[in-house]
Amino acid sequence: MLLMLREIQCFERVAALLSFSRAGAELGMSQPAVSQAVTRLEKALGLRLFDRSARAVRLTPEGKALLDHAHQVLDSVTAFGLEAARLARPVIHLAYPPLAGPLVARVARRLAGRGIAVELVTAGRGAAARALDAGEASAAIVAVPAPPRFVTGARFHVTVDRLAVPVDHAWRSRVTAAELGGRDVLIPGGRWAGLPGRHRQVADDDFAAALDLVAAGAGLLPIPQLVARTVRRDDIRFVPLEAADLRLTYTLAWAGEAVTPELMALVQAVQQALWTR
Repeated sequence: MLLMLREIQCFERVAALLSFSRAGAELGMSQPAVSQAVTRLEKALGLRLFDRSARAVRLTPEGKALLDHAHQVLDSVTAFGLEAARLARPVIHLAYPPLAGPLVARVARRLAGRGIAVELVTAGRGAAARALDAGEASAAIVAVPAPPRFVTGARFHVTVDRLAVPVDHAWRSRVTAAELGGRDVLIPGGRWAGLPGRHRQVADDDFAAALDLVAAGAGLLPIPQLVARTVRRDDIRFVPLEAADLRLTYTLAWAGEAVTPELMALVQAVQQALWTR
């Protein structure tokens, strides 16, 4: 017997409502059409599914035994259709550092409104580059300078205006860059060569690990307020930092020269999110 989806759907609705006419109204079919569909199913199965009378419709024992299976069949058909629709929908896989979380959330909402799904995964610079090379990510937000093998666009800056210090450090109010002289300073990605202090390089996309070093007394960390607001630690304190033009720069990067419509939509969405933030 070939699976008779429409007939099974009619059987399930009649069983739920115990009425051919009400089942037809829900399904957008006439009462005779629903009755004929159930009769076809009964003939194909060789079973009587309903006891019909002028006053009532009741499931037979055989109908009751098959009803759960009908639910499973229809649920599977629904799931099949939803998964097919998901697979047919354009999807962008975007890797990003946690610092860019608020931005990528806005981008994902913008693209969803255009029918483009965005799958987000947090990734540091190295992991993002590997994902781009392997084709596992459509694009990535990475710190500048991006690896030269990638195409880039939609550059943006994040101001660095806080200094992470151990919780028992003497500094509790605003400090200036000049006060960093003679102190150990953790520098993301080896940036800010002109900043006073003894520099120790740390990864420019792994603030959690750098903050562990701060707590351990290994150095002080200039950090964006955007990151400081999201950190909840009782072994670190953030104090305002006055340092001219201290910032981190990020860009959208992707592999290959070919630009798909979805990738172009991503670039535009990032630019729009930056303009309207």
